[in-house]
Amino acid sequence: MPLQKACPEDYDRLLTEKTDRWQPVFTELGGPAACIFASPKTGYRLRAEFRMWHEGDNVHYVMFDPEQPKKPIVISEFSVASQVIQKIMEPLRERLEDNKILRRKLFQAEFLSTLSGDLLITLIYHRPLDDAWQKEATVLAEEMGISIIGRSRKQKIIIGRDWVKETLNVHGLPFHFKQPEGAFTQPNGCVNQHMLEWATSRQLDSQGNLLELYCGVGNFTLPLSRHFDHVLATELSKTATYAAIENLALNGIDNVEFARLSAEEMTQALNGDRAFRRLSHLPRPLEEYQLGTLLVDPPRAGLDAATRSLAQGFDHLLYISCNPDTLARDLKALSSTHELKDLAFFDQFPYTPHLEIGTVLRRRLP
Repeated sequence: MPLQKACPEDYDRLLTEKTDRWQPVFTELGGPAACIFASPKTGYRLRAEFRMWHEGDNVHYVMFDPEQPKKPIVISEFSVASQVIQKIMEPLRERLEDNKILRRKLFQAEFLSTLSGDLLITLIYHRPLDDAWQKEATVLAEEMGISIIGRSRKQKIIIGRDWVKETLNVHGLPFHFKQPEGAFTQPNGCVNQHMLEWATSRQLDSQGNLLELYCGVGNFTLPLSRHFDHVLATELSKTATYAAIENLALNGIDNVEFARLSAEEMTQALNGDRAFRRLSHLPRPLEEYQLGTLLVDPPRAGLDAATRSLAQGFDHLLYISCNPDTLARDLKALSSTHELKDLAFFDQFPYTPHLEIGTVLRRRLP
């Protein structure tokens, strides 16, 4: 995670600078003026991780500046983190510092929180975790009212649970999520809700079925399912896929099927190049799905060539990107078949150059 210095008085200027940088790039690709969705200026980040720095019996949260990677910077407060993380950081540090068993060879602390106020803390060690550690960690978890995961090489000890509960409101409708430790979740909850409302509002006139690649725990899948007859969603991570299936039941949604495939594998399956037993649970063959809309939310590398080619066969595309460079590359490749009809900038990472972008593309008329 980049070292983020929150200077609220600079926020508006920094947001304008990065949106002004990218708007001309997408204007050249035929895009309209972007809708811009700002972030809260503080307290927005639902995830945080810190190295733990030991000085004798003292232990501190530290981060490292990329320009000085060997110099630890002690973090005594972290105003970009959610309130629930900010509130517990110092009491937790003091408890760890005062407990020889819990602090010994403690390497890193990771915090996962939600807009709903849930919290999970993962403590990572450079030593095996024994019964004494588990006893002390159980006392700590009970006294602080939190769940704790202890990790070391080939070990994962869960005290409480290894997931957090989240509720996201989309146009006034609540969607409930189980978000496991280790699965990708959006780091900025308020901006994520803006993304979901923007995405669903752009699909109000959709018909037929949706194919979603890189679906994670169902963040976009669940709200978008209300706007399609059927949704087929894929994700490679086992942890995320299992959580996504549970999230369907949690929300009483019955028009979605999940498949544990990568985007590349799903492309091979749709092209008839390869059969996958991981699709055998589907109620009908792939060729019988009327997939008219494609949603992709890929990692920073963007789409591979085969998936870009697959995308060209869809009438409607919804492309969410965390990397404007690879998004611009992919849109340029798609421009021969599709028009860029809608554009949105989401400030997921305030005070950094990073920008999340949403686009809607429509197939060009013959």
